[in-house]
Amino acid sequence: MSNVGIVIVSHSPLVAEGTADMVRQMVGDEVPLAWCGGNGHGGLGTSVEAIMGAIDKAWSEAGVAILVDLGGAETNSEMAVEMIGEPRSHKIVVCNAPIVEGAVMAATEASGGASLKEVVATAHELSPS
Repeated sequence: MSNVGIVIVSHSPLVAEGTADMVRQMVGDEVPLAWCGGNGHGGLGTSVEAIMGAIDKAWSEAGVAILVDLGGAETNSEMAVEMIGEPRSHKIVVCNAPIVEGAVMAATEASGGASLKEVVATAHELSPS
């Protein structure tokens, strides 16, 4: 049984990489993990193509949870999921939760074999109501 994958999408490549590093140090290699950030020109932003690549890298039959930092990351992640299409897109959820805490908590949950629904619920518990 495979664990849910985690994708971290930030406008800053350094934030994305740092968050992924924290996840790795806390949960090891138990969880498929990928990250992306920046606009490809060294500036802040996100790229639909980079997000699609990260989803492929972290792909798991158990599903993939995408943690995003700002609105543009969420919009581009949703576009990436649409472009990936069925049958995989129904196993991908974009989580609007605090990116660092959400990624760490989601990965911790995933490392224990939790379902995609459980992983997403754990990340969303951290969102301000």
